[in-house]
Amino acid sequence: MTDLKVLETERLILTGWRADQLDDLVALHGDASTARYLSASGAPWTREQAESRLAVWMDEFANHRMGKLRVIRKSDGALVGRAGYSLYPPTGEPEIGYALYPEYRGAGYAREAAEGLRDWLFRETDWTHFIGFADVRNAASLKILRSIGMEPTKVAVDNGMECQFHVLRKAV
Repeated sequence: MTDLKVLETERLILTGWRADQLDDLVALHGDASTARYLSASGAPWTREQAESRLAVWMDEFANHRMGKLRVIRKSDGALVGRAGYSLYPPTGEPEIGYALYPEYRGAGYAREAAEGLRDWLFRETDWTHFIGFADVRNAASLKILRSIGMEPTKVAVDNGMECQFHVLRKAV
């Protein structure tokens, strides 16, 4: 098997997903508190939805060395959630996103992963910018986007939700 590690931060390791890790994704996105800001319905993902997304992320990882990645805590190997980039379908731009299991929220892991991803993208790829967005009611996620230097651009509907979009451009 190839090395699935993409990057490492002070406390975290981010790796690609494997098909045999589907149950981890079902547990994460099957949680109502995680799913509430991922779609207009706020419904937890079914196993089939998780399987479909996992296939997309594995494909993005294999073909672009990006995609949403597993976020693992170094100190004990615990899976704390997922973070990474997807290619935003309407524009093809990298779009940063993250979600953590409830018990790991509030410890700075999402921000640390987002900072690492920001630095990795500009260091390891030819991309000159990336976007991010969150439901306008998701104050915690919006705070993370701003904290890594992203600038608000517009409010628009995505996946049935009113979202605040952001962009971060590589300094030249």
